[in-house]
Amino acid sequence: MSSTDPHISEARRPVIRQLDDAAINRIAAGEVVERPASAVKELVENAIDAGATRIGIEIADGGKTLIRVTDNGCGIAPDELPLAMSRHATSKIDGSDLLNIHTFGFRGEALPSLGAVGRLTITSRTEGAEAASIRVAGGKMEPVKPAALRAGTVVELRDLFFATPARLKFMRSDRAESQAITDIVKRLAMAEPSVGFTLRDVSGGGEGRVTFRADAETGDLFDALGARLGQVMGREFVENALPIDATREGIRLFGYAALPTYSRGAAVAQYLFVNARPVRDKMLTGALRAAYFDFLSRDRHPAAALFIDCDPMLVDVNVHPAKSEVRFRDPGVPRGLIVSALRHALAEAGHRASSTVASATLGAMRPEPMGDAPRVYQMDRPSLGARIAAYRAQSPEGMVPAPAYGTPAPGYEPPARAEPGFAEFSTAYSGRVIEEPVEQSPDQVPLESLPLGAARGQVHENYIIAQTERGMVIVDQHAAHERLVYEKLKKQMAENGVAAQALLIPEIVELSAGDCARLLEVATELERFGLGIEAFGGSAVAVRETPAILGEVNAEAMLRDILDELDDDGESNLVQAKIEAILSRVACHGSIRSGRRMRAEEMNALLREMEATPHSGQCNHGRPTYVELKLSDIERLFGRT
Repeated sequence: MSSTDPHISEARRPVIRQLDDAAINRIAAGEVVERPASAVKELVENAIDAGATRIGIEIADGGKTLIRVTDNGCGIAPDELPLAMSRHATSKIDGSDLLNIHTFGFRGEALPSLGAVGRLTITSRTEGAEAASIRVAGGKMEPVKPAALRAGTVVELRDLFFATPARLKFMRSDRAESQAITDIVKRLAMAEPSVGFTLRDVSGGGEGRVTFRADAETGDLFDALGARLGQVMGREFVENALPIDATREGIRLFGYAALPTYSRGAAVAQYLFVNARPVRDKMLTGALRAAYFDFLSRDRHPAAALFIDCDPMLVDVNVHPAKSEVRFRDPGVPRGLIVSALRHALAEAGHRASSTVASATLGAMRPEPMGDAPRVYQMDRPSLGARIAAYRAQSPEGMVPAPAYGTPAPGYEPPARAEPGFAEFSTAYSGRVIEEPVEQSPDQVPLESLPLGAARGQVHENYIIAQTERGMVIVDQHAAHERLVYEKLKKQMAENGVAAQALLIPEIVELSAGDCARLLEVATELERFGLGIEAFGGSAVAVRETPAILGEVNAEAMLRDILDELDDDGESNLVQAKIEAILSRVACHGSIRSGRRMRAEEMNALLREMEATPHSGQCNHGRPTYVELKLSDIERLFGRT
């Protein structure tokens, strides 16, 4: 342990010195340029700020030996090139207002920082002027020279960190650095759908290979954004995502959020933007997680691309040199907007489940190999009339009766049971079956036109098979009914509140002054869920009520868990999560059990209630409650197409 000697001699006294510009730039580079991906981010953002509509990025050896960014932006005038290489020189702001920022860059640190730790060359041409070039290596600037360039700017960075060799030891493999660069380019491409991006790996020389490409999109906001997200995140994401567009107190939220059944094993498909700036904000990711917490298990993560647009005066982007963190003036507004908008969209989605569930099901099915022999079919697919007649004959008359599982959906009336028997067919002639027209009973086709179709049978006493106009649906009866009961219980809790159990002797919990203040700030919210707390003098709180449904509660442990959530996310859903977990267990035990036979009326009533209930496409644990298979996919399995 070191100590300060009060009698330190003049000879030993530390001397205050002014660092030279080279050292200052290398220190700044340590904050701005962490790795090659950081350099790519700064250079591409400069190109976007310059109004470029086409941006090409070339890298070699994970960006360690070469990063070249080419754009068709407005360019830099020859006499301004030396100024662009000096610290805190920028065209983005005039310095009078550090909050009203409308561009990606504004600090004026990126180019001098890159020139301090690498070999940087900028070649640029503005309209009506000749092209010029400037070079900086290890902080040493060379004179401006004439150059050949048609338009725009080319920034070439070679041998990154050659001037600070110690930093090279912290670089990861070429593959890992290339992946980090690809991720940065993809995020910027998502933020600017109207700009075309091309990322090329030229390691080893030559033209190299294109690792990412996104052409400029046109059309309205959601058309262009949807097309760009399809290029970056895949068409499956767009097909299984819900459009989001909501506004609150001058803040607009838009983008796409995936269905709960289209979830990921890690938070790798979560993209958040504030005024088109890609950010990694703990408060915003916490809000995204809170919006889905009732629909996903803890080991699953939602996928989303969400954009927040607001007046720059409402958000501070001057928090960190990397500009990846932001601070809102009122963080509760964007957080509440994300939670409410996403939950509303998920409720509007109703019983919808992701199409990837069906794709996985079809992928698990393997038709018998046919070899090279041609497929031969003895008869064509029967007509609709013939199929309806067959369905009548196979109606579930012989099923074992069972008590109804619950009250059918409002307005639902059980269909009249079809009379058993086969339709009359004409005699076969010359190997062809000629069918007479068969009149369709009114209970057949109307049900098939509904989203989950008409129940046709039950297999293994757990899976309902239903026919739709476009194919078939397989429903897990237990998982589906579990969700329906759970949603009813939640609705009752929202309408009637959470019953609180008063403690005979309030439990006193001693906390730090800061923790006590944080808990009392959310006391009203906790009371909504049956947890009543109040100040008890000093830094202690008294727990006077706990949620009755939780039974005996360790109040101190619960409060400390709530505080941990408040530190991590800025809000706590712990009490609500515990209550809803119990409701989920109640719903599980009160729903239709696997192994129970159901009548046709019961099965159809369950399908109708699923269609009318929000979130019924997934069970309480985030798994799908049904799989829909298109007829065309089924026919492909049997080689009919």
